[in-house]
Amino acid sequence: MAGSTIRWGIVGCGDVTEVKSGPAYQQTDGFSLDAVMRRSADEAADYARRHGVPRWYANAAELINDPWIDAVYIATPPASHCELALAVAAAGKICCVEKPMANSVAECERMNAAFTAAGCPLFVAYYRRSLPRFVQIAKWVASGAIGEVRHVGWRLIKPPSEGDRGSDSAWRTDPAAAPGGYFDDLASHGLDAFDYLLGPIERLGGQAVNQAGLYATVDAVVATWQHPGLVTGCGSWHFGGAVHEEEAVIEGSLGRIRFAVFDDRPIVLDCPDGQDICDLPDPPVVQLPHVQNMARSLREGAAHPSTGESAVRTARSMAAVIGPRRVG
Repeated sequence: MAGSTIRWGIVGCGDVTEVKSGPAYQQTDGFSLDAVMRRSADEAADYARRHGVPRWYANAAELINDPWIDAVYIATPPASHCELALAVAAAGKICCVEKPMANSVAECERMNAAFTAAGCPLFVAYYRRSLPRFVQIAKWVASGAIGEVRHVGWRLIKPPSEGDRGSDSAWRTDPAAAPGGYFDDLASHGLDAFDYLLGPIERLGGQAVNQAGLYATVDAVVATWQHPGLVTGCGSWHFGGAVHEEEAVIEGSLGRIRFAVFDDRPIVLDCPDGQDICDLPDPPVVQLPHVQNMARSLREGAAHPSTGESAVRTARSMAAVIGPRRVG
């Protein structure tokens, strides 16, 4: 599609699309945002008016099959991702789907196979693979700045929100929408980033329990795994803690890299030459680098770091931890 504008539509223009992702399709050269869909016609029309989008729909199929639209960004909760993505593949259009990719490995594999068969690109919004701080971490790892990589560890503690303590029925705590709860929504970002930085995750296992009893999904998870080259990994995620804490560390034979998956703070390299602190803040539209990389992939043939294939690997990693609690 080199030389032509790729016209995008968004299915599910909720909160995540207001600042984090939606404007990226308007700010990327060669892309335009031409349609949005929400089940409430009034809310779809309001979103279109506020963001200067020429078309709006209250029916996903109408947007997906609109001949004016070349590509579809699916930004609904994950339980609907597979059905909607298969409809986009059947329409022969480019697709980007929000993370987590779907609610089961089987659904993810079905989606990826459908786009492969259709000859259409499928991207997944694991956008940390495109953020400047993760690109810099990847450069440090690849250059041997910390020697041979030995281990990666990640610890995340998140206190319950007011909604978690009350009757808020957010999709992240609904087993039908997110079988792994906040682990599905948040830990998937980190495990996917480690796949990007250190190679595919292997031999992964863990435990998942509900400690606080505030909602039906799990709220405490621990896991261990391995990357190629006998690199070990471990993680712990607690979503009912007293305080917010997060730290990830990649340990090497000569040094280490310290960073946060979510907290937007400087990344730190400790190595024999000293310490290097890089402050690479996330852009205001945090998915902009991810979307710009999609444009380069579609228009120039450049490899994109987050595809259906890589997201299937992340889905398999998540399922290996949560196990029978996952659906599908």
